[in-house]
Amino acid sequence: MFTGIVEEIGHVRHCRAQGDGFSLAVDCHAVLEGTALGDSISVNGVCLTVTALDDAGFVTGLAPETLQRTALSTLADGGRVNLERSVTPTTRMGGHFVQGHVDGTGSIVERRADADALWITVQVDPGLMRYIVTKGYVSIDGTSLTVVNVGADRFDVTLVAYTQAHVTLPQRPIGAAVNIEVDVVGKYVERMVTPHLDVAAAGEKG
Repeated sequence: MFTGIVEEIGHVRHCRAQGDGFSLAVDCHAVLEGTALGDSISVNGVCLTVTALDDAGFVTGLAPETLQRTALSTLADGGRVNLERSVTPTTRMGGHFVQGHVDGTGSIVERRADADALWITVQVDPGLMRYIVTKGYVSIDGTSLTVVNVGADRFDVTLVAYTQAHVTLPQRPIGAAVNIEVDVVGKYVERMVTPHLDVAAAGEKG
């Protein structure tokens, strides 16, 4: 579990095929503190298991399912990635509950400055939009952000100056793919309520 508050921007040392999957190595500093083999680190919003550590960073493996569902396959050597260690019982919840289980990818379709803030519009599969609500939370590349506006297949977020300086999103170009994780609360509510709605609908027809 993560909070969506990025601790550090790391740099991709390599992302290359290894066996039946991929090996991803990230150079970093802050997130190495207290990290051991087998621990989880969020890389651009994807929960990954640390398989090797050295003084410069860590290595993790990417399964085929991870590559298909996320935008990690687009990473290039030297690329910047958002990093966050998994939460502990004493972690302050500055963002929202982020699992690191990406629901799909989106595409940056618009960006505009608003004084010192930055508006970004992301287009996603319309099927995900039922979980994205105005003033709710969404994770974009592992960054917890508040949704400002919603449409049929897109939503807006705005980044204050501090956030712009500490995450990778402001440097992503139009058309870039980003990892999207919706607020899990909405999915649980839907799962629990839907059977009752089906029963009620069947009763009305009867």
